[in-house]
Amino acid sequence: MTTIASFSRTVRVGDRALRTDSEGYLENRDEWSEDFARALAREEGLELTPEHWEVIRFLREYYQQHGVQAQVRVMVRHFTQAWDVRRGSNHHLHDLFPVGGPQKQGNRLAGLLRTKGEH
Repeated sequence: MTTIASFSRTVRVGDRALRTDSEGYLENRDEWSEDFARALAREEGLELTPEHWEVIRFLREYYQQHGVQAQVRVMVRHFTQAWDVRRGSNHHLHDLFPVGGPQKQGNRLAGLLRTKGEH
């Protein structure tokens, strides 16, 4: 029987090294901070804009209210209403989060867990 090792790494936030899994998902969600999001984004080559922060905050609030991550269609519906049809589109949300889209990269930056079905 073959087992797959669970690798972890750290993201440096100030003088702290926060543990993540091999893909950058925070192991202890209670350690999330905006500084963590900035540090991970920097590692992923992403400069966070006010639009990114709106999505990150939406993801965190949605998770707190519903206990699950928001599906992309929920994000599209929300941001189409909050912004406009072009900026709220699936395409634009994926442009904002080019390393896995808003559901993967967005959740990582928001300090949430992997979405169902991710490996």
